[in-house]
Order: sequence, then C-alpha cells, then structure tokens
Amino acid sequence: MRKTQKSLITTLFALYALLLAGVILFKLPFYSDFSERARVVNLVPFQGVGEGAARHEILLNILLFVPFGLYLSMLRGEWPFFVRLLPIFAASLAFELLQFAFGIGISDLSDLIGNTLGGALGIGAFALLRRLLKGRVLPVLSAFALAATGYALVCFGYLFFLSHFVMAQPQ
Repeated sequence: MRKTQKSLITTLFALYALLLAGVILFKLPFYSDFSERARVVNLVPFQGVGEGAARHEILLNILLFVPFGLYLSMLRGEWPFFVRLLPIFAASLAFELLQFAFGIGISDLSDLIGNTLGGALGIGAFALLRRLLKGRVLPVLSAFALAATGYALVCFGYLFFLSHFVMAQPQ
C-alpha cells in the first residue's frame, strides 16, 4: 500500500470513528436532552425484537459497524479474522460501558452483538471484494470510502443543523 493511500484510509477511518462516537455516545446529530441520566443495562439479548423499533435499532447497529470492519481490513488485511474482530468488539464494549458510566442511552447486550456482527460483515465484505477485485481492492474501496464518508459528513452536518438550530427545543 502506498503511503498516500494509507494516509487517506487512516484519515477516513478517524473521521468515521468520530462520527460513530458522536452517534452512539451523544445521539448526534439529533437533539438530545441528557437531563435524565438513568443507568440502564439490558442483559437479555434481542428483547422486544418483535417490535418494529427494536428491529430497526438492531439493523442500524449492524450497518453502523460494517465500515469499521472494512476500514480495519483495509489497514490490517493481513491480520486473521478474529484478530480484526477483537478491536471491533472492544470498541463496541467500550461504547456500552461509557453509556452506562455517563447515563447516556441504554447499555444493551443486543447492541454489543449487533455491532460486532456488523464489523464481522465488513471484514467478510472486504474478503469477498479482495477476491473479486484482486489487486484493485484498495484503490476501489478507498474511492468508495472517500465518497461515502464525504456523504455521511454532509448528511450528519445537515441533520445536526436541523435538530439543533431549526427544531431546537426552547429552554
């Protein structure tokens, strides 16, 4: 991997990680009232999955972590599958523990499982694309990651603006 390509992937991964932390820990880009900081832990996986909102949340958790597996594979594709999965699991566990420690959101075993599954799907997608694209996988994924991260930043900024300035709750 060329140095400029590695720098681009590392920078995009850092931007993704910041967006991920903002979404998970601070419920950004949406307005959140943290005045009620309850510490809740759900250790029953997939409780309430029959409800539409619960299914939607699990799917979003999976989708949010697919890029984690892709970026990690782009940077450390030589690592075995489970070695790449470990930082994804650790980051997800850290997010859940931080949510509990600061009373923001619900610490949920379903989130941990869904996040890790999403990362695993990202790792699997990279393996599949590496076989299909052969030596072009990094340039193709780098271009896609640049476009997708740029799009995510624009959407995030727009939603942040709307929720904090247009639809902000009066104090």
